[in-house]
Amino acid sequence: MDNFQKTMPLAIALEHMTGPFRGSVTWLGASVLDVTLDAGRFIHITEARAGEPKKDRVARFHRVDDTYEVEIAEGQNVWVNGERVTVRRLKHGDTIEFGETGPLCRCRVYTSHSPVRNSAADILSDIGAYLRVSRQPLAKRTFRAFGAFFGRLSYETSMLFRFTVLGAIIGFGLLAYQQHQLNSRLQQGIDRAATQLDSVATAVINAQKEALRPSDLAALRDNLEQRVISNAIRLEELEQRSTASGRVIAAANASVAFLQGIYGFRERSGKRMLRQVVSSNGVPLFSPRGQPLLSLDGNGPLVELQFTGTAFVIGEDGVLITNRHVALPWERNAGTAVLAVEGVEAVMIKFIAYLPGEAGAVPVSLFLASDTADLAILRYEGGSEKITGLNIAQALPVSGDEVIVMGYPTGLRSMLAQSGAEFIAELQKEKNTGFWSVAAKLAENGYIAPLASRGIVSQVTTTTIVYDAETTYGGSGGPVLDINGDVVAVNAAILPEYGGSNFGVPIAEVQALLKKAATK
Repeated sequence: MDNFQKTMPLAIALEHMTGPFRGSVTWLGASVLDVTLDAGRFIHITEARAGEPKKDRVARFHRVDDTYEVEIAEGQNVWVNGERVTVRRLKHGDTIEFGETGPLCRCRVYTSHSPVRNSAADILSDIGAYLRVSRQPLAKRTFRAFGAFFGRLSYETSMLFRFTVLGAIIGFGLLAYQQHQLNSRLQQGIDRAATQLDSVATAVINAQKEALRPSDLAALRDNLEQRVISNAIRLEELEQRSTASGRVIAAANASVAFLQGIYGFRERSGKRMLRQVVSSNGVPLFSPRGQPLLSLDGNGPLVELQFTGTAFVIGEDGVLITNRHVALPWERNAGTAVLAVEGVEAVMIKFIAYLPGEAGAVPVSLFLASDTADLAILRYEGGSEKITGLNIAQALPVSGDEVIVMGYPTGLRSMLAQSGAEFIAELQKEKNTGFWSVAAKLAENGYIAPLASRGIVSQVTTTTIVYDAETTYGGSGGPVLDINGDVVAVNAAILPEYGGSNFGVPIAEVQALLKKAATK
C-alpha cells in the first residue's frame, strides 16, 4: 500500500452512507472546501472562495498533507466517529455526521484513477459504524442499516461475490428445508409425548377432584343426619330379615381392611421422578389444553395419584386378598399405561392398610398378582394378633342364593358420613382435609369400619359370580360372603349396563393364587 501510494497521487473521498446521496462518492480535491446542507438534507461540497461568507456553511475542509482537517462552523454540530468536535484531522475510515439530522459519511483514501470498490467486510464495517455512531432512533437506524447493507451488496460487490452469496443462500435454503423436515418429525414425537402427558395430567386433575375439600365437609355435615338415618334403616331391615346376616357382618368386620395409597412415575433408566412444572414464583404452569405441564425435569411437586380400595384377611397366615387392579392401580388407567412406551414406569410411593379397631396404619406391599384373574396377595407387618382370617367356602353359590358384600365404597367419604356431625365439625375447625390425615383421624376415633350390602346371586360361572348387592368404586377387593360367613368371591367390578349388577372373582381363583404363593 505504501509503495503504491508513492507512485500514484493520492485523493480523498467522502463516501455517503446515508442521506439523499447514499451510495455515492464525492472526491475532495481543492485545498479548502466548504460543506453546506439545504432543507432536504442534500450535502454540497464546494471550493471555498476568499471573502465569500456562507451563512448555511456547516464545516470547512483544509487540506493537510495526505488528508483533510475539518473545521466546524460556529453554531453548527458535527460528529466524528460519534464524538462531537470543533476541529479534527480526518483519518482513513473516519465517519462524519453533519448536523442533527444530516447525512453520515465515511472518509476514504483512493488512488486518483481507481474506481470505488468495497468488499463485504467494508460494507459490514460501514453498517457497523453507522449503527454505532448514528444518533437516529434505534428502530429507524436498524431499518436503514439493513436496507443499506442489502442494497450495497447488490451493486457494489463483484459478480463472483454475488454468485457466491446466491449459492450460499440456496445451500442455506436446502439446509433449512432439511431442518424443517427434522423439526416436523421431532414435533410429531413431542406432540405424541404431550398427548401422553396430557392423559396423566387428566388423571391428576381427576384425582384432585376426588380429594376432600372444606366445602365437601360442609356438604357431608348438612346431609349427615339423613344419611345416617338411611344407613341405620337399611341395617335394621337387613338384621330384621336375617339375624344370621347380622352375625356374619359382625364376625367379618374386623377382617376387612381399608387400603390407601399413592403412586407416581419414575424414569426407567434413572432416578428422576415425573413432576409438575412451576414458574420461578412457584405457580403451576399449564399447557394450551389447560392441563398441568409435567416433565421429568420439572421443578414442582411430584405427580402423585391417590387411590383407595378394600382388602380382607384370609386364612391363618394373615395375608391380604384384594384385586389386581387395586394393588396395581396404574394398569387400568389408560392415561398412565402409555407412559411405559416413553421409558417411564409407575412406582408405588406409599401403600398402607387400616384394620377396624386399630388406631394406626399398617404398611403393605404386593406379594403376588394373578396373571389370569383380577386378584392379588398383599403382605403386611405389625398387624393385630387378634385378627383372624375369613374362611373359604367349600362350594360355589347358585342362582338365587343370598350374599353379603363388605368393603369401603367411596373411600373416605362413606366413613365420614358415618362419623357424626361433631367429628366433621372438628375437621372443619382444624381445616384438616388431607388424604392421609383424614384417614388417620378416622382411625384414631374408631371410625374405620366397612359397609355391608346384601344381594342375590343371578349368575355363576367358573370365572365370574354376578350379584346385585350395592357397591361402588373403593369397594373393589372386598369379600363376598355367603350366609355362613365364608368367602365365595372377591368383589371386582360394577356392571351398570346390567341394572347395577356387580361381579366377583370366584374363590377357586383365590385358592389357586394362594397355592402358587406357597411355592415362592
